[in-house]
Amino acid sequence: MEFRLDGPVLEGALVRLEPLEHRHAADLAAAVAGDRSSYGFTWVPAPEEVGAYIDAQQARAATGRLAPYAQISRATGRAVGATAYWEPRTWPESGELYAVEVGFTWLAPAAQGTGLNTEAKLLLLRHAFDTWGVTRVDLKTDARNARSQAAISALGASFEGVLRSSFPSWAPGERGRRLRDTAIFSVLADEWPDCRARLEDRLARRPAGSF
Repeated sequence: MEFRLDGPVLEGALVRLEPLEHRHAADLAAAVAGDRSSYGFTWVPAPEEVGAYIDAQQARAATGRLAPYAQISRATGRAVGATAYWEPRTWPESGELYAVEVGFTWLAPAAQGTGLNTEAKLLLLRHAFDTWGVTRVDLKTDARNARSQAAISALGASFEGVLRSSFPSWAPGERGRRLRDTAIFSVLADEWPDCRARLEDRLARRPAGSF
């Protein structure tokens, strides 16, 4: 039987990950209005594109190969970004999941650096390793995106190298016209306990009441 991604609600102290729906559109449109300087290499819709963005992600979800989420700030109850599970890989004989990617991640500028991304990654990795029982979680980013690579490394993921001209670029002016070089990171099952402890420690060291 083919494995189909179906992400449940995942809830932490700072962020709640809810399956992405059109009811999140107004919040997400507000989240992406204004400063877009941190979105140079990431697919982040403009406010007027949010509806089409949700349609596209839901179409991918219908294939069973994507589980898109809205990131909900627990402090405000509003959607402030998105993320997803993507590209499940299964054993051919049993159909059991052994690897999955975490990607399609972005946050409103005001939500960046607040701990939401750290906790969202903790929730996603914990579900992948502890519930699905995967051996590997992939994280990928444009090789030019130094900020994203630093954030992924800070999670405890291991850098594995760069795949040249490997995936379509999301950079402005390059969509549909250029393949990007992609930096590949991963967390393996035997690394997960240390990675989990690292993420939990980062969250615990946040000032009390800080969101």
